[in-house]
Amino acid sequence: QVQLVESGGGLVQAGGSLRLSCTASGRAFGMYAVGWFRQAPGENREYVGGISRSGGNTDYSESVKGRFTISRDNARYAVDLQMNSMKPEDTAVYYCAARWDLTGRVVYKGQDDYDHWGQGTQVTVSS
Repeated sequence: QVQLVESGGGLVQAGGSLRLSCTASGRAFGMYAVGWFRQAPGENREYVGGISRSGGNTDYSESVKGRFTISRDNARYAVDLQMNSMKPEDTAVYYCAARWDLTGRVVYKGQDDYDHWGQGTQVTVSS
């Protein structure tokens, strides 16, 4: 089992940057693939991006590609989401999620692929 906690949310101006962290507790974090999702007010939760267990593969939604970067430090039990060139439409509650993975290479994109979730952190981008 792994427990996840997101941090780093806050208020930022359009064009600015923010870095979110997903910190895990439990065992064997290096065996988990991790994804980031977000949910804007009145909207469904959507996929932002993900990183494989090994960290060697990443994937991003079209809406954030080129602006957001996901990285992980398994020794620190953490996965970071660096968000640059932020837009008001990036405003949402951001969640990290994890799932046990044996391949080491797969990036999972579906919410149903994940069975461990953090509580979320609010990100607000002002125009």
